[in-house]
Amino acid sequence: MNAELRRAHVWLPGSGGPPLLLLHGTGGDEHDLLGLREHLAPDAPVLAPRGSVSEHGMARFFRRLREGVFDEDDLRLRADELAAFLTAAEHKYSVAAGSWLAVGFSNGANMASALLLRHPESLAGAVLLAAMAPFQNDGPRDHALAGKQVLIVNGRRDPMATPEQTRKLADQLRRRDATVSLLTFDDGHTIAAGQLPLIKRFIDSQRHP
Repeated sequence: MNAELRRAHVWLPGSGGPPLLLLHGTGGDEHDLLGLREHLAPDAPVLAPRGSVSEHGMARFFRRLREGVFDEDDLRLRADELAAFLTAAEHKYSVAAGSWLAVGFSNGANMASALLLRHPESLAGAVLLAAMAPFQNDGPRDHALAGKQVLIVNGRRDPMATPEQTRKLADQLRRRDATVSLLTFDDGHTIAAGQLPLIKRFIDSQRHP
């Protein structure tokens, strides 16, 4: 097996795109978000990798210094590793390069954001659930994310993905010309079942622009 594909992951083939990249939250694994497929895109191909960092036995996609404070050097390294994993998966599973639509929750959403900002060629777009800004610095202003659609879905009572974090994340993505939509709901750090039909509508729009 290609070295980049040795990380634990689940691949589910499908007949309808876009292919989904499911990125779990802290303490989850490659199976955690698979149930979303039925609600969001039942016929989509799905790739779900496990985070490669362990925090007190809990899988994560990158290290943090403390809650809410990311180890940005490690985040950059892990984003590079995930980009290489996606390239290997594209070859292995015959997926068009850069066609993934990431659906990430919490730590997985933050990794998806970092991947967009650091490797914009890797993803076609993203759904970011309970998401924070991945980097303190706003980064460059350019057109690297032009044509890419991003949906941020954050609870108004989320103690980590606060309204300030939501605005900062949206600003970082828009600085690079992403089209960013915001979907907020009256809850905390969770995936709200009531938002799933709206997220499905967003994903359907990526399939039928």
